[in-house]
Amino acid sequence: MEYQTLHMRVRDAVATVTLNRPERLNTIVPPMPEEFEHAMLAAAADPDVKVVVLRGAGRSFCAGYDFAEGFHHWDDRITTDGRWDPGKDMLSGTVVGPTARFMSMWRIPKPVIAQVHGWCVGGGSDTALCADLIVASEDARIGTPYSRIWGAHLSGMWTYRLPLAKAKEYALTGKPLSGVDAAAVGLINKAVPFDRLEAEVAELATQLASLPASQLAAMKMIVNQAYENMGLASTQTLGPILDGLMRNTPDAAQFIDRAATEGVAAATRQRDLLFADYSRAGPHDRPNKDNVIEID
Repeated sequence: MEYQTLHMRVRDAVATVTLNRPERLNTIVPPMPEEFEHAMLAAAADPDVKVVVLRGAGRSFCAGYDFAEGFHHWDDRITTDGRWDPGKDMLSGTVVGPTARFMSMWRIPKPVIAQVHGWCVGGGSDTALCADLIVASEDARIGTPYSRIWGAHLSGMWTYRLPLAKAKEYALTGKPLSGVDAAAVGLINKAVPFDRLEAEVAELATQLASLPASQLAAMKMIVNQAYENMGLASTQTLGPILDGLMRNTPDAAQFIDRAATEGVAAATRQRDLLFADYSRAGPHDRPNKDNVIEID
């Protein structure tokens, strides 16, 4: 398949799927969710693949959903006659929506390692946290700016990966964590310096690929089932519904109007004013300013 938004290669029993919109920090637009699911199912069906690595090209893993043009990329799925259609949004969000597509990596029987660097925020973090193992660069930034306006948890993985106190803290504040902090609270598995990130993930993938595919599948399945028994599917049904509602409150409409008239930077600057994070970071503070993942 010719992909528009990602790149896939297979080498030495490892399939590497790279989100490939580096000029837009790999933000999510159609058809990325569909292509993502296709790539994951292709890896699952390939007898030569035992492990999947997921990463982002350029300076970041994924900066969430692209709303630079007012979210109009998704109009055919969530609007009717130019107006938000809550019924259509609910169906596209919960049944065949992006979250369901990105969860394909949870469902395939092969382990998926997310290799995270730069920004991993919003829908990007909801996606990365669906992977089985997550290794990040120490200076990565992982967070949910939508917690402050215009969204809600989609995959629910922030809740399932964190203890209650931390789940509430990050759900209510949306504060980003560095790779180091994310590892310390158990949100991800490990944080390493950026210059060791590729090698660290490659070593882990090689170790897993040395094991029987059936053994990997069995162990992934039993852990996944434990979390399914905790209500994961129900949470993932509610999340996109609440996300649709939160994108269409009067406050959310004001936020998008500001982004359309004054620019996304102005809208996010106002949103983050008291938090001094995301949009307040200066150019020299931004994660991985010079650290770039190239597609080979």
